[in-house]
Amino acid sequence: MVQWPKYVQLKEVGPRDGLQNEKTWIPTEDKVDWVNKLSESGVKEIEISSFVNPKWIPALADARELGRRITRNPDVSYSALVPNMKGLEYALEADIDGSSVFMSASETHNRNNINKSINETYPVLGEVIHASKKAGKRVTGYVSTVFDCPYEGKVSPEQVIRVCDQLFEYGADNISLGDTIGSAVPSQVEALLEKVLARFPEDKIIMHFHNTRGMAIANIMTSLRYGITRFDSAVGGLGGCPYAPGAAGNVATNDVLYLLHGLGINTGINERKIEEAAFFIQNKLGKELPSKSLAYASAK
Repeated sequence: MVQWPKYVQLKEVGPRDGLQNEKTWIPTEDKVDWVNKLSESGVKEIEISSFVNPKWIPALADARELGRRITRNPDVSYSALVPNMKGLEYALEADIDGSSVFMSASETHNRNNINKSINETYPVLGEVIHASKKAGKRVTGYVSTVFDCPYEGKVSPEQVIRVCDQLFEYGADNISLGDTIGSAVPSQVEALLEKVLARFPEDKIIMHFHNTRGMAIANIMTSLRYGITRFDSAVGGLGGCPYAPGAAGNVATNDVLYLLHGLGINTGINERKIEEAAFFIQNKLGKELPSKSLAYASAK
């Protein structure tokens, strides 16, 4: 019998990673209502937006206003993606609780996503991490393309570890490893975690799966067997990466909850409230979201 963990923490990334690729503009007041609904679901962390230049991600141009207007639940940590010191300045004005910095394990994706080489990215993120820590904020380092790159193909675990080493050295509290194009299968997850967990504690590692080929739940199951207890997810399966052609959305929070609760794993999250939040944003976007659990609830 597999000994599943007693508790798993999900970070809700729908308001940021979920909306960043959407062409439909969601008015700020609707984003506020949506984040407020998520805040009452039992989720412990919500990534509310991204403080990148609005010309790169127009869907999140209202990050500062959103941060100022949401109703804060004291049991929830509100984080945001922060690319540089200017972004951090705006994020601190919006009173975020945590900063998320980001880069890729593959050189070409990093250049397409950030317009810098990996070596050029390090000092920029190092400055953001140091300043965030000085301001009393927790920092998550996102590492994209940890399995496969849409431009280069397979990415070695050694490439991933080199990037993680540097982010941890700068002071990141944890690292989120991203299957950016949703291509990984369980054997790849095993191969990466064997190497990563030989070097870093399991409680410092978060897994971030996209569901392009329907493998996200299988990959989460594999991660659980390796002792990983923290995952990123988005209500309804929202998401996609502007710099990863063909990538589908994040693994759906609804579907992950069905899995975890079915295994007897506690999350502290109310499935019904997550379902309501998913239907809310689905209606605002005017399209069906890919979550299987949401589709089942719609058909009832």
